[in-house]
Amino acid sequence: MSDEKSPGFEEAPAAFDADYDERSAAADADVAADRVVTHSEVRKWLLAVGTQDEFPMPESWLK
Repeated sequence: MSDEKSPGFEEAPAAFDADYDERSAAADADVAADRVVTHSEVRKWLLAVGTQDEFPMPESWLK
């Protein structure tokens, strides 16, 4: 078998790769600006969902 591609064959980039750099830069900017929610905070909220102790997701998480 050969690894050669047929004439005229061009491999298209995967859809999820198309904006990888842009998304990475945005995520890096969020971390640098301290716009993150810690795992422990999210875990506490998720464990309360559906219980008597349930509380709304903090609006600050949406900013």
